[in-house]
Amino acid sequence: MTDRPSPDPLNAALTAAARDWYVFPLAPNHKYPALHSEERCPRTGPCVSGHLGWERRATTDPNVIRRAWSHGPYNIGLACGPSGLVAVDIDTPKHPGDLPPARWADRGITDGHDVFAALCEEHGQPAYYDTFTVRTGRGGTHLYFTAPLGLVLRNTTGDKGQGLGWKVDTRAHGGYVVAAGSTVAGRPYTVVLDVPPMPLPAWLATLLTPKAPPAAKLDTAAVRARIGRLQAYVQAAVRGETEKVSSAGEGVRNHTLFASAAALGRLVAAGTLPEHDATDALLAAGSKAGLGEAECRRTIAKGLARGAGGVGRAA
Repeated sequence: MTDRPSPDPLNAALTAAARDWYVFPLAPNHKYPALHSEERCPRTGPCVSGHLGWERRATTDPNVIRRAWSHGPYNIGLACGPSGLVAVDIDTPKHPGDLPPARWADRGITDGHDVFAALCEEHGQPAYYDTFTVRTGRGGTHLYFTAPLGLVLRNTTGDKGQGLGWKVDTRAHGGYVVAAGSTVAGRPYTVVLDVPPMPLPAWLATLLTPKAPPAAKLDTAAVRARIGRLQAYVQAAVRGETEKVSSAGEGVRNHTLFASAAALGRLVAAGTLPEHDATDALLAAGSKAGLGEAECRRTIAKGLARGAGGVGRAA
């Protein structure tokens, strides 16, 4: 790969917009947006109906871009979310004391390029991708990928233990990169591989997908205590239905859970049994019978709704 000469910022911004990438001005020779903050918003122009931040101000309109860059030699911010991009930002150490954590240093790794190569090797993937690539001012690399459909990815910061690893950040929804044609601290950002961005590899998408927080463990003793404060006939009804569920065999467990939820749903609709108590009691019984939590919750919700719908109907 060889660096291409950097176009002037206006032409670079127009070139990016022609690719349907959304751009906005950054301060000349810097990385931060050259737009007013919410605190200083004049509520005029594009902000007449309320403050618009850089992501909502980013545009592909060549007339807007020409007007904006006519006021100065602004750098170019590329808003990844609106542009449908995920950028892998591979960085180099900023100073002699910027050293890799032990897990990387022990492997002879010295910068983000080494980390990314090691990750690729760990996952049996190539370390080179035939995708749009930019060399940053400090010798880092931006790899542009198209974002997966139906998956909203956010930014990650490798130096903070998030995402991919030390010196490997990612920018997606809510993030931007400094685009080619910009200059930071006198050092240019240049295109080194001018090809269409390839789809984000599945293994990277998997690593970058936010993990769901672990579900809180159900406190069955607390559930029993709550049920014990209800009227005696409600306690008896809950006890009877949950016993049916917990003793149900494979093949009838889900049907039994639905029927018991429908039965308790009548009490919920009548106001004598709090819905969360019914849900938790049935969830504990379903779990004891060997049903998964997600399946239980779906069945319980449907059963309670069915039972509540039957209240007040003629026999």
